[in-house]
Parts: sequence; C-alpha cells; structure tokens
Amino acid sequence: MSELTPGRIPARITLRRLVEYSDTDASGHYHNGAVVRWIEAAEAVLHARLGIAERTFGLTPRMHLEVDFTERLYFLDDIDIDLEVIHVGRSSVRYRFRVRRGETVAVTGELVTAYLPRAADRTQPWPDDIRRTLTEGGDRTAG
Repeated sequence: MSELTPGRIPARITLRRLVEYSDTDASGHYHNGAVVRWIEAAEAVLHARLGIAERTFGLTPRMHLEVDFTERLYFLDDIDIDLEVIHVGRSSVRYRFRVRRGETVAVTGELVTAYLPRAADRTQPWPDDIRRTLTEGGDRTAG
C-alpha cells in the first residue's frame, strides 16, 4: 500500500452543481441515488483535469461505497461536491467526499475504486505516473 507523499497535496476537486428536479423524489428533497451521480461527476472532472481520464475512466470499477446522509438538499439548491484522494493502494484508490450547501454538510462518505485495464482479468498495479498524479496532483478545482 502506498501512503500519500508528505508535503504534497493529493488530487482533489470541488465541483459546483445545482440540485435538479430529477435529483429529487416525492419527499421534495434529493434522492440518495443522486449522490452517486454527483460523486462520479466529480471523479470524472478530476481525472480529466489531471490528464489521466483516457487511461483510467471506465477502467476503475467501484469496490466500496460508504455514505452518511445528515441534511436534506432541495430542488435548485446550489451545492458543492468535494472529492479528495486519501489513499492509493497497489491497485486501488480511496476517495473521501462530502456534499454541502454552503457550510452545511449534507452527505459524507468514502469511495474505493480499483484499476482494471480492459485486457486484464483482475486488478493491476497503478502505473507509476498515474500513482504519482493521484498522490501529488493537488487541487484541480480551478480551471
């Protein structure tokens, strides 16, 4: 397992979204399934801004998802999805995320994905340059 590099900022991003009508259910607030879409959107933008999406996206199946719901979000709320790399293993990456409206945190959790190249029948070690990008990629919010 690889620890994050001391003194380096791991890859992270904050993605601004609007809670859309399709994100809500009959209760009038967001549906739990919307959170998965928001997290995946943040992950996709992060990988694109890191310049690794063409080598990783679609090749990182979800292995574990843990979500805690603490506040309601409503149609047309402006929200931020914060996603950050907290650990890079031999063939996996662990992200921490939170979804918030301003300073009010509505959702927290962790997501683990694994590196599974198309021709492989099992997970593979991260290529060194992708590992370095994930562990030292810094904040990719701007841009």
